[in-house]
Amino acid sequence: MVKIIGVRFRTAGKVYYFSPGKTEPKAGDKVIVETARGVEFGTVVLGPKEVEEDKITPPLKSVIRLATAEDIKKEEKNREKEKEAFKICLEKIRKHGLEMKLIDAEYTFDNNKVLFYFTADGRIDFRELVKDLASVFRTRIELRQIGVRDETKIRGGIGICGRPLCCHTYLTEFAPVSIKMAKEQNLSLNPTKISGVCGRLMCCLTNEEETYEELNSHLPSNGDHVTTPEGLKGTVQAVNVLRQQVKVVVDLENDEKEVREYKAAELKFKPRRKKKDSKLSKEEMAQLKGLEEKNGKSKLDDA
Repeated sequence: MVKIIGVRFRTAGKVYYFSPGKTEPKAGDKVIVETARGVEFGTVVLGPKEVEEDKITPPLKSVIRLATAEDIKKEEKNREKEKEAFKICLEKIRKHGLEMKLIDAEYTFDNNKVLFYFTADGRIDFRELVKDLASVFRTRIELRQIGVRDETKIRGGIGICGRPLCCHTYLTEFAPVSIKMAKEQNLSLNPTKISGVCGRLMCCLTNEEETYEELNSHLPSNGDHVTTPEGLKGTVQAVNVLRQQVKVVVDLENDEKEVREYKAAELKFKPRRKKKDSKLSKEEMAQLKGLEEKNGKSKLDDA
């Protein structure tokens, strides 16, 4: 068994594991650690706990020290320097005429490197920009191209639900989101209603996907033929997924029809069919597919 702590370097960022070494940090403490990027200032989000060695990716580095008052002041000063670095980089981008959108600037704690995050439609030749920035900051420069989801994670905002964005508040990683999830939850396939601030499908579609898959597996689809407890034949008119209730147009004698409501468990029907895309044109489906985000990995936490 080995003792570890979990450390995070940005809000809702990935959690990295370190050995507490000779220190005894607790959740909420600030610590100084060494990462692949250099010496970093982080917040303990997981207090000391013992885990099996085979569950830890070696090497497991030790905490250098608990952050002192001077360390905290230096970190605050770095945050101020980042604002100035952002302005300078913006000016240099305009000077070089590069088609890129600067999102954020970040100093490592030891000032050994300055990272600039940006978005762009394609590949950008920023070699001259890096040289120009290096001559200004006199330290290592890294320009990292990120996606629209990472951009939104950094900047934050308010979702259509009226709450702060999930990715900015608690989501550490992006889960792959697909159109299938929206269909499974019977949501409108209008891109403006199922896409988030980033322009991709809303991350929250994954929150209830497993539940909807389980509930839908016990339900027929609209238009399916079913047999009622009374032995009558009928056609499904509507389903209530959460209540597990089904409205059925039953065939009565003398060619009469009547709408009745049953619990799904009371009906006999064939297994649920795959939903069709017949109501959508190829252009509409292509637009919806463009909202999907298959790769859940964030580039903000790349070492």
